[in-house]
Amino acid sequence: MSRTIIVGAGQAGFAVAARLRSKGYEGEIALIGDEPDPPYQRPPLSKKYLMGEMSRDRLYFRPPSFYSQNAIDLRTGVVVRSIDRRDRSIHIDGVALPYETLVIATGARPRRLPASMGGDLGNVYYVRTLTDIDLAAPQFRPGARLLIVGGGYIGLETAAVAASAGLEVTVIEASPRILQRVASSETAAFLRRIHRERGVRLIEGTGLKRLLGDDRAGVAETDDGQRLETDFVIVGIGVVPETRLAVAAGLTVDNGIQVDTQGRTSDPSIFAAGDCASFPHCGEYLRLESVPHAIDQGNAVADAIMGSSASYAARPWFWSDQYDIKLQIVGLNTGYDRVIERAGVRAGTASFWYFRGRKLLAVDAANDAQAYVMGKRWIDAGQSPDPDDIADQSRPLKEIAAH
Repeated sequence: MSRTIIVGAGQAGFAVAARLRSKGYEGEIALIGDEPDPPYQRPPLSKKYLMGEMSRDRLYFRPPSFYSQNAIDLRTGVVVRSIDRRDRSIHIDGVALPYETLVIATGARPRRLPASMGGDLGNVYYVRTLTDIDLAAPQFRPGARLLIVGGGYIGLETAAVAASAGLEVTVIEASPRILQRVASSETAAFLRRIHRERGVRLIEGTGLKRLLGDDRAGVAETDDGQRLETDFVIVGIGVVPETRLAVAAGLTVDNGIQVDTQGRTSDPSIFAAGDCASFPHCGEYLRLESVPHAIDQGNAVADAIMGSSASYAARPWFWSDQYDIKLQIVGLNTGYDRVIERAGVRAGTASFWYFRGRKLLAVDAANDAQAYVMGKRWIDAGQSPDPDDIADQSRPLKEIAAH
């Protein structure tokens, strides 16, 4: 009997296992995760779960009984030490488990603050796993002073939750502005205003020099000489694809485990999916960090294991919840040379349209579902509206044609 082992029990790993069974795969399936919980949703961690509005079991994709009922050998709290490609086996604490097909879905890990900067102090936290949130949650008390290092989406989402809970929040961002790598200055300005209206202090263009304290950080020194008092610190300075197993096994790795259009690595018996994988897209290799992509690529890998020859075509979309703002993002804005800001139908809503020349690349829609739906429809179809039509605020979106 064939055996597929999936290393990594996050969104992509779960998608592979569930899809295989739903498609009638008759071989053995082992799903191995290094966390103690069964596969769970990550987006609610820093929002509803952190605030006690969602119980732990509601985070789980499926109840524990799902795995036994579907003959999926779920192993939690297990660390895979190495991959032996010659013997087609993985090693867990000296025990070898053979595979016919291996899927690496190890995701990504947070960039850590170095110990030389105070990263090892007791009140420095991250926002990635259930364990991370369980450790940080007791600190979220009204009036507590929170310092967030990093003005990306994770930092801003955490700031929104903390400010709504009555904490005093300061965000420092080393780049000239928040969302420097991922969004336009127009989108950043919209969100900056929202945060400042809620009392969040945003310090842009200066990085953290070091945290000071004996066992716990009490003061943060910035690169420009400011001293910020704090009760605890959240670090959100990006993630690194978890490729250590793949590197040690000699697989091709470059900003992620490189895979082909079906998710195969440089070893045809090994696949990779999700945040840890880089895949062909528009003539280059791309790595995406998003729930929809992890699901779609996980499904594509399962289909390939089942014999499908279809290629995976990414249709990137993302979202970010901050206060009462749902920011929906479709497309990839890489290479844009023009951004058009368009007011939504309702007060306080807006959309931001990224163009390269006359080609629509991406849309950021803030509480503007119509802009998101229209933008997604056009981008998925490879069509573009006339930028001048988008810029004309008097023209309803539904009356704009694309080509």
